[in-house]
Amino acid sequence: MSSNALGDEAFEQPPDLHEKVKRYKASSAAGGFQAIWQSLRHTLGEMGLYRSVKSLLLVNQKRGFDCPGCAWPEGKKRSRFEFCENGAKAIAEEATRKKIDASFFEKFSVEELAKWSDFKLGRSGRLTHPMVLDRGATHYREISWKEGIRRVAEALKSLPDPNRACFYTSGRASNEAAFLYQLFVRMFGTNNLPDCSNMCHESSGVGLSSTIGIGKGTVSLGDFEKADAVFVIGQNPGTNHPRMLTALRSAKRKGAKIVSINPLREVGLFRFKHPQKVGDMFGSGTELTDLYLQVKINGDVAALKGVMKRLFEMESERPGSVLDMSFIETNCEGFEAFRSDTNNTDWGSIEEGSGLTKEELGSAAEIYAKANRVIICWSMGLTQHVNGVSNVQSCVNLLLMRGNFGREGAGACPVRGHSNVQGNRTVGVWENAPDSFLQKIGEVMNFDPPRGHGLAVVPAIEAMKNGKVSVFFGLGGNFISATPDTDYTDMALRSCDMTVHVSTKLNRSHLVTGKEALIFPCLVRSEIDEQPSGDQFVTVEDSMGLVHRSEGHLEPASQNLWSEVRIVAELAAEVLDGKGPDWLELSDDYDKIRDLIEKVIPGFERFNERVREPDGFELPNGPRSGRFGTPDGRACFTINPIPNTKLKSGRLQMMTIRSHDQYNTTIYGLHDRYRGVSFDRRIVLVNRKDLDRLKITDNERVDITSSFGGRNRIARNFLCVAYDIPEGCCATYFPEANVLVPIEKFAERSLTPASKSVEVQISKRN
Repeated sequence: MSSNALGDEAFEQPPDLHEKVKRYKASSAAGGFQAIWQSLRHTLGEMGLYRSVKSLLLVNQKRGFDCPGCAWPEGKKRSRFEFCENGAKAIAEEATRKKIDASFFEKFSVEELAKWSDFKLGRSGRLTHPMVLDRGATHYREISWKEGIRRVAEALKSLPDPNRACFYTSGRASNEAAFLYQLFVRMFGTNNLPDCSNMCHESSGVGLSSTIGIGKGTVSLGDFEKADAVFVIGQNPGTNHPRMLTALRSAKRKGAKIVSINPLREVGLFRFKHPQKVGDMFGSGTELTDLYLQVKINGDVAALKGVMKRLFEMESERPGSVLDMSFIETNCEGFEAFRSDTNNTDWGSIEEGSGLTKEELGSAAEIYAKANRVIICWSMGLTQHVNGVSNVQSCVNLLLMRGNFGREGAGACPVRGHSNVQGNRTVGVWENAPDSFLQKIGEVMNFDPPRGHGLAVVPAIEAMKNGKVSVFFGLGGNFISATPDTDYTDMALRSCDMTVHVSTKLNRSHLVTGKEALIFPCLVRSEIDEQPSGDQFVTVEDSMGLVHRSEGHLEPASQNLWSEVRIVAELAAEVLDGKGPDWLELSDDYDKIRDLIEKVIPGFERFNERVREPDGFELPNGPRSGRFGTPDGRACFTINPIPNTKLKSGRLQMMTIRSHDQYNTTIYGLHDRYRGVSFDRRIVLVNRKDLDRLKITDNERVDITSSFGGRNRIARNFLCVAYDIPEGCCATYFPEANVLVPIEKFAERSLTPASKSVEVQISKRN
């Protein structure tokens, strides 16, 4: 595990050891028979036939439960099998028949479990009882719910300042649990509400809010069939959001052009075999991308500036035929400064910054100029850079140039990760909530909410490390594996007096603990949530602002499991000693929580009534109808300099990525068939020319070092794989490579860790 002082010896994720790594030809298309086979293999192996059939027939259905995977929407017309391969794996992971009880923890010490890989930990089974790691103990032991809640409450009430606690949230929590959670935290007296948005799409929220007045995307699922062009930038939907491929397929078959901009040539962006379409399955599938621009890592501002510069040139050549000047003059500000900056940027800087040629970027501009309706999609390939906000603002600039807001088939589409990460933010999980929200919740709940800026993820880690936060509470997630600078975060968590995790399965965060640690096991979405008033349902918000219900139908893995709502309510009642609402009454009947949400948050009018409609309801979205929520009601063009991506001699620019057999920090297996590598996750993908320059051979074992802030961070024993990636770039899986991401390097304004632009050295192992 970690040393007691920061130095050159960094925390290392225990590897999955196999005698031989397997290399093979990657799949030629996403989906297909392999997607069906892998879905069945995982679900049947983990859940058995009955639970598999029941779960898969109910996932993402109008009277079923929401997939615990990504936030891609379902649409009004749904297939009987409304799930993808990774969705099936996610369901199998949480509804597995394997269980972990007290005897498991009696057998294995924390030290022993820490030597297991994340994959092995996750495969151990569902947690079934509350557990505690007493001070000085080597093993977790079972504890009653009453005693566990009392311990946490005593730790919180004994703090000299509520700001000495922080309350993390993953995107898995329902709207009801998240709203109750943030209400409890604010009544306790702090805004320390770091959440997984801080690590992924915070740059999107900041970039969009500052330019169009809302921190969300502006398109609906139906817009994809009406688009003339779709730009997919810094995103790999084949692995991370597979159901999005269906929308891209529909767009393509309706005549849309697709432009993909990404450092890696990802299979899912080239060809898709829809598993439910016979013609696709027995044919070659649907070719998706018309133009693939293999940009170098963090070359996106330069690439987008090149497209926009060429559009200005085309407008000069054909006045009045390219830009939508009527839209710009009526709805936008900052255009002249933006135009001057773009025109004054020379092509040499653009080509060097992007790694693309003027001709390639001109081809993208031609596609954009000929399209009356354009959608731009992006994900963490844009947001996890120091200039992540500028990346997002550059996408907005491009959309504004031809008025691609307020019309069908056009707009901004940040593709979110966890299935309710957007909903969590909507209902108040935010360390920097708007004053209007705080004012309203104070009025409705009759208290004075704290107004100070709370701690986001990176500042929370630093506060724990520096002794300013002594209690960490995590509502879901795997904090140590999700966060940057693993050694630093390891020491931060160990500096706490108490760490608490609400979880469904064992993960590494249960083994990197404060002086005292508790695990509270909870229900999953596919399970029945029975409370005194009857069976409950919860609600979630998808990536496009649609709120709908989710209700489990499986028997819980254990009678000792509580819902997240009940855990929060019981803790709030114990900590606040009668302050606030009747917390237990709220946990008995979730309709009453939704009544409170309706009173506090605009757009949730008649919440309980509308969410019982089969398709749920859509939250207000001004830019979708051409209204911008900025202070003056006008969208903003911005000036975004091309970042300096020049590397020191012998260095490479590294980005962290997912394998096809994982979702966020959950590892489903050891096969990345879309990239042709199996049985090892300590992989670094490198351009063959870079390997030759470094005198390293394909399949050679190496160490990777990043140097930042006066400290070396080392990831050991990685396998070099010669791969189609731009020169000067490399890619590694997370969480294995998170050790290399400096805690001090994060996006300006959003504080998102810069996990996609880490300067590294690769060296042969001694």
